[in-house]
Amino acid sequence: MSDEIVDGPDDVVGVLTEQIEARFGMDMEQLTAAVAAAPAVHADATDVVKWHGLLTASQAALDRAEDDLLAALETQPSEVDDDPTMDLAHRVNAAVAARDGRAQVVRWLLDPDAPAKKDLAAERLARLRGACKGPAVQTSAPRPPSASPATAPRTRRAAQR
Repeated sequence: MSDEIVDGPDDVVGVLTEQIEARFGMDMEQLTAAVAAAPAVHADATDVVKWHGLLTASQAALDRAEDDLLAALETQPSEVDDDPTMDLAHRVNAAVAARDGRAQVVRWLLDPDAPAKKDLAAERLARLRGACKGPAVQTSAPRPPSASPATAPRTRRAAQR
């Protein structure tokens, strides 16, 4: 896998989408449907689909920010010196950073030899994923208290008397 992230409207998403499809042997639409049907079957696929969705949303936000900036620049005489246009430029920069960060997460998820995937922390995370089967909160009604008080366990000293 190349370390280079290409810059362009759809290049980053397109390259990563191709890598995802090659890794899982199906197109994104099929992979998304498979994950939606059985998210717990393949945790790696579930994570990749989630982050790919976040990546495509970031790319869409970047596209909108760039379009807004271009529209503002077309109405400006020469130099950008007003706050609204600079705010749009900052919005583009933030959108690029978000898109690139999410792209890096997708690349990390796709790389089986990525740092931290083979260490003790990764093993613990894998065990935790498998251990969380039941609900996190109590889902049944609590039992009513019994009519007789519970007997206290006998201590060693009481048992010797």
